[in-house]
Amino acid sequence: MGGRMTTTPSQIDLWRQARSEHQNLEFKEAKQNFDREKLSAYCVALANEGGGHLVLGVADKPPRPVVGSAAFANLVDTADRLFVKVGFRVDAEEVAHPDGRVIVFHVPSRPRGTAYHLDGKYLMRSGQSLVPMSEDRLRAIFGEGGGRIGWRNRRSRT
Repeated sequence: MGGRMTTTPSQIDLWRQARSEHQNLEFKEAKQNFDREKLSAYCVALANEGGGHLVLGVADKPPRPVVGSAAFANLVDTADRLFVKVGFRVDAEEVAHPDGRVIVFHVPSRPRGTAYHLDGKYLMRSGQSLVPMSEDRLRAIFGEGGGRIGWRNRRSRT
């Protein structure tokens, strides 16, 4: 999209060497296609966990070969639709890896004190699954504050 991002095939290879996927890096084969709802859900979960990268066209099991992906032929349209669905911008980039087309979604972190939701569900990753955030995790996020005036601050000003 617009040449803003510069993920190189070397960067893809470096990510592939990680011992395991983690909160900020997710691989999906997606050889032919990838479900738009799943894309939205993964972006929300990654944002809630500090941002990261969703990489399509790479097997998620080690040694994680590049398998190429035909999903999302029009990345500009995909990013626009994703923005409408999730309410925050996710940049999408096509990387011409020697072993096949790789798509990288660059997911920003959620703002401090805020959690993103998809259709009312606050999502996070747990192993290979997406799960609803626990109440204690949501409380911790919303408690981050960040300078908002809460009832205590208003009360102490009077």
